[in-house]
Amino acid sequence: MTGEKTSPIINGKTEDAVDAEASNPGAARGNDKKVNERGQWNNKIEFVLSVAGEIIGLGNVWRFPYLCYKNGGGAFLVPYVIFFVCCGIPVFFLETALGQFTSEGGITCWRKVCPLFEGIGYATQVIEAHLNVYYVVILAWAIFYLFNCFTTELPWASCGHEWNTEFYSRFLSDGRLVCLLNMSLGWTHADLKNAFPPDRRRVLKISSGIEHVGKLRWELALCLLVAWIICYFCIWKGPKSTGKVVYVTATFPYFMLVILLIRGITLPGAADGIKFYLYPDMSRLSDPQVWVDAGTQIFFSYAICLGCLTALGSYNSYHNNCYRDCIMLCCLNSGTSFVAGFAIFSVLGFMAYEQNVPIEMVAESGPGLAFIAYPKAVTMMPWAPLWACLFFMMLIFLGLDSQFVCVESLVTAVVDMYPKTFRVGYRRELLILGMSVVSFLVGLVMLTEGGMYVFQLFDYYAASGMCLLFVAIFESICIGWIYGSDRFYQNIEDMIGYKPIFFIKWCWKILTPGICTGIFLFYLIKYKPLKYNNVYTYPDWGYGIGWTMALSSMVCIPLGIVVKIWKTEGTLSERIKKLMTPHPGLKMRRRPGAGKSPYAVNDCDSKSKISTITEKETHF
Repeated sequence: MTGEKTSPIINGKTEDAVDAEASNPGAARGNDKKVNERGQWNNKIEFVLSVAGEIIGLGNVWRFPYLCYKNGGGAFLVPYVIFFVCCGIPVFFLETALGQFTSEGGITCWRKVCPLFEGIGYATQVIEAHLNVYYVVILAWAIFYLFNCFTTELPWASCGHEWNTEFYSRFLSDGRLVCLLNMSLGWTHADLKNAFPPDRRRVLKISSGIEHVGKLRWELALCLLVAWIICYFCIWKGPKSTGKVVYVTATFPYFMLVILLIRGITLPGAADGIKFYLYPDMSRLSDPQVWVDAGTQIFFSYAICLGCLTALGSYNSYHNNCYRDCIMLCCLNSGTSFVAGFAIFSVLGFMAYEQNVPIEMVAESGPGLAFIAYPKAVTMMPWAPLWACLFFMMLIFLGLDSQFVCVESLVTAVVDMYPKTFRVGYRRELLILGMSVVSFLVGLVMLTEGGMYVFQLFDYYAASGMCLLFVAIFESICIGWIYGSDRFYQNIEDMIGYKPIFFIKWCWKILTPGICTGIFLFYLIKYKPLKYNNVYTYPDWGYGIGWTMALSSMVCIPLGIVVKIWKTEGTLSERIKKLMTPHPGLKMRRRPGAGKSPYAVNDCDSKSKISTITEKETHF
């Protein structure tokens, strides 16, 4: 006995050798070019902060609080918690564990567990590609606002600026409009919103419709360029750079949120705002739309069905306790949304108090809250530029890590598909640069005078709740029924040392696909074409573009099934059987001290040939 530690033996190789081959498949095949290692997180904290940065974003600040007050205050928490337990945690855990088990990105992980449903991976990446184009535009707006906060008086606090027109407005403390056509008309905040939407001013200079693109806003274009440069250098070295950046980007927003919360609750009228936010109206629970809003908010805020969680999980150590991490992160995400509501509605309550108007007349959702309502409320506070700076810095950091993690996961998916091509030299960095440049150029369209109409199309169709629900249905069916929830539980037990509670398995098989199908059908039945500001109706070709973006992701799943069956040899039944069989090389790795040999994921003969799974195949 030498007293030295020995690694467990798996299929005649040490576990370290198996890990090395999983991270560097090109080297394992004797590739003549040096293939760079795939990489891993340096520690658990980097993984946790990266996931937290991805899922805790702008929607926690501007969407959840608004939905809560709109749908019955505290009563909204009832359907929210139900969807949190039955859909949020199960799908969140499914995607993270799948990435950790396979050590693959958002496409190749599905190719390994069930080749028939490889299209799920393509669907998630198409949604993510759309998201990468338009989400960063919000960062450009926030950067522009931040630059304009470094003044003694906030630019939007008064009239008389060079960009103001005769239609520019200003409110006194009683909410009366005093600067429209240089005379008081006695209009209220709601009157102005309907007559002259605030975003027609300096930042957007919005045109009359999508048909009139107009000029490019060069100030915003430069801000967009700054945002993309920051994103690029946050992820250009993969987990090595991302893992370090998130120490700042994922934690800084919490300091800002606490400061803004303390400031908000000390303002006059804050109590009324918080009461308005949480006061329960149980009668609203009979409205199906309330339940749909709760379900879609879970999908939006948890970044599920985007491939991000799979990519982040794939950089974990094989034996990381991803189950515990997922439960903790889900609770952190929802808790942040809940607390953010206090920070937002305390300030809106103050704004309503100062203007002597009902709170519902100042409450906004989405960009309207971040770039109109809250900035207006800040102008009524002492030291307004300071609070505006803190608010927009919080928005930038909230959106920044969500953005660069999305780009990183898309890059991971592509690199894992073609490791011998992109893990050589600096090709990975060049791939990130190429994606960033293309997304930047497409995003410029949204910074024209008609760009807001394009932005709304992306937001309403390309990354809609309908697309996410469609993907979630097939993810749950694939793991719950085809790959097998029992088999996946064995995989998880092999990784973390024990099986999760039985309820999650039940969700994968029944609750999650059933609930998602119900909401998806409700979406289709209650579908209403997009109207900008509930006034502007898009031309038919505009709606055509929107539906093309929505279908571009959803069609990947059925199209992928057809292509896979067509390309596989054998009779139809033989093809389907082969395509429903996991990759023969997908093995469980024995935990130290377990049995003599690991479980085989594929119960079939490991030598059986699955012609569809080769590195040289043509991907649709």
